[in-house]
Amino acid sequence: MQLYCSKQHTNNGGNRFCTHCGEPLPLAAGQVVDNRYQIIRHLGQGGFGRTYLAKDRNKADQTCVLKEFAPQVEEQQDLQKAKELFEREANVLKTLQHPQIPRFHASLQGKIGESDFFFLVQDYVDGDNYYQLLEQRQTQGKTFSEEEIITLLQQILPVLSYIHSRDVVHRDISPDNLIWRRSDNLPVLIDFGGVKQLPASQGFWRTKLVGNNTLLGKKGYAPEEQLRQGKAFFSSDLYSLAVTILVLLTGQEPQKLYDSYQGIWGWGKEIRVSPQLEAVLKKMLAYKPSDRYQRAEQILKDLPSPTTTKSPGNYITTKIKTMVVAPGRQRASAVLSKFQSKTQAIPKPISLPVWIRPFVMSLGGTAVVVLTGAGAWAVVNAVIRSITSITIPSISLPQIPQLPGGKPDSDKGKNSDLQKIISRRQQLEITEGFFIAFVDDLFYTKKPELKGRSLTSKPEDAGLRDEWSGFADDLLNKLEQADLSTATRRQLGKYSQKDYEIWRRQARSGQLGNYTIDQLNKQTNEKFDRLFPDQQRRKLNQQTFGQIWYAIAADQVSKVQSGK
Repeated sequence: MQLYCSKQHTNNGGNRFCTHCGEPLPLAAGQVVDNRYQIIRHLGQGGFGRTYLAKDRNKADQTCVLKEFAPQVEEQQDLQKAKELFEREANVLKTLQHPQIPRFHASLQGKIGESDFFFLVQDYVDGDNYYQLLEQRQTQGKTFSEEEIITLLQQILPVLSYIHSRDVVHRDISPDNLIWRRSDNLPVLIDFGGVKQLPASQGFWRTKLVGNNTLLGKKGYAPEEQLRQGKAFFSSDLYSLAVTILVLLTGQEPQKLYDSYQGIWGWGKEIRVSPQLEAVLKKMLAYKPSDRYQRAEQILKDLPSPTTTKSPGNYITTKIKTMVVAPGRQRASAVLSKFQSKTQAIPKPISLPVWIRPFVMSLGGTAVVVLTGAGAWAVVNAVIRSITSITIPSISLPQIPQLPGGKPDSDKGKNSDLQKIISRRQQLEITEGFFIAFVDDLFYTKKPELKGRSLTSKPEDAGLRDEWSGFADDLLNKLEQADLSTATRRQLGKYSQKDYEIWRRQARSGQLGNYTIDQLNKQTNEKFDRLFPDQQRRKLNQQTFGQIWYAIAADQVSKVQSGK
C-alpha cells in the first residue's frame, strides 16, 4: 500500500514520514491508535495536523473523529511549545458542552514507532458542510436564500454566544467549518483547531513559535486584526460569520465580493439582500473591531424575521419529490385498479419486502387462506398490494374481524411505513433485486447470527422486521442525498469493472478532454466518502456499496462529456 504526503510524493505504506520532504504521512486505514481507535479513512488536513474517521473498538465500533496533532517544526523548543498548545486546546475543548459542538472524548499522547504523536478524540458529525451544500446548489444555478440565511444565523449565533461566554474565540469560522447535521437539520460548529482562550487581562491571544507568529484564520474570512496582528476578539468571529453568510448568499469567494483598493464590499451589486439584513451584515463587517457588534446576542435582536424557514436538506428532498414516475407505472396501476374494488388495495404499485416472500402464494386459484389476527392480515394485504409484474384475477376476500385493543390501527401504521419505503424505491427507479439484496446485506452484516434464517410475519420477528425497514429507510435516504441521475439509478446492480475500464480508455484517448482518471477517482471518492464515511473504499462490496461508487463516477463522466 502506498501513502502520499500533501505534495503528492509517493511513499511506502510502512513509512511514517515522507522520504522526500520529511512531512508526517497520514495514518493508514486499519491502523489502531492507543489499542482502541481503528482508522477508517483520512478526513482532512490543516496546519497543525490531520483528522481521521475512526471507530472506537471499546464502544461497539462507534464512529468518532481522531484529530492528529503533528506540527511541522524542527527545533526542540518549537516542538515543546507545540505540545503546550495542544494541551491548551484539549483543556479548552473539555469545557465546551453544547449540542451544536462536537463532544470532546479524550486526548492521547503516545508513540507510533519511534515518534511522538498527539490526538484529540471527538464526536463524528454526519452531514455535509455548508461549502458542500453551496456547491450542490450551484450545480442547479442556485445559492442560499435570504430566509435560509436568517434561519442559519438564528441557529448558529447562540453557539457563538455560548463559546464567547466562556472567553473562547473560534478564529476560523467559514462555510467548511459549519456542518448541516442530518439528524436534526441544525448547523454544527466544528474544527476548533484555532480556538484559543482569551487571557482576561489582554482580550486577545497571540502565539509565538520562536520568532514566527502563528496567525490563525482563512484569508478573506478573517478580519484584518487577526491576519496581520494575530489579535482575536469576539467581534472577530462575528466578522468571519458575516463573510461566510455573503459567500452562501452569492456563491462567490470573499476576494470577489470585497474591493481591496477602495476597502468596500459589493453591496447592491454582487451582494443583494433586504435593507434590514444588509444593515446587520454591514455592522458585523465593520473594519474597526470597536464598530462591530460586540456580542452575538446583539445581532439576534436586530435580525429580521424570515418569512419562511427552510433547512438546507429541503432542496434535495424537493428534487426527489418532483421526479418523473417510473415508466410502466401507469400499466401496473391500471391492473391494480381492477382489483381495487374487491381488495381495497391502494392504486400505487408496491414491491415485495424480503420477509413477505415466503408467504406469497399462487394467485392463479380462486381462494385465499384466511389468516387470523390483524398482524397476519396486514402481511397478506401488503402482499396483495405488492404484485405488479403479473395479472391479478378478480377474487373476493372474506372480511377479517377487528380485534380489540387498537391492534389493527397499530399494524396499519407499520404496514404504511413499509409501503412508503417500497414506494420511495420505485419512485427512484431502483430495481427491486438490487435494493432488496443491498438491504439484506446491511441487515445480515449487522446480525451475522441470523444468516440463513428468513424473517417471518410472526410477532417474535416484529423487532427484526423493524430493523430491516430501518436499514431500508437509511439506504433510501443516502441514495436520495447522492442526487444520482435517473439513468445511473436504473443501472444500479449492473455496474462492473468493465465500466471503469471504459472510462479509463476514454480519458487516456482524450475523449474526456483534459479530464483524467485521477480526477474522476478523486471527485468520486469525495462524494462517496461524504455519503458513507464509515466505508473503507478498498474493501467495498462490488454488488452493494461498489455499485453506488460506480454510479457516482458514471454521472461525473456524463457531466464531463456534456460539458457541464
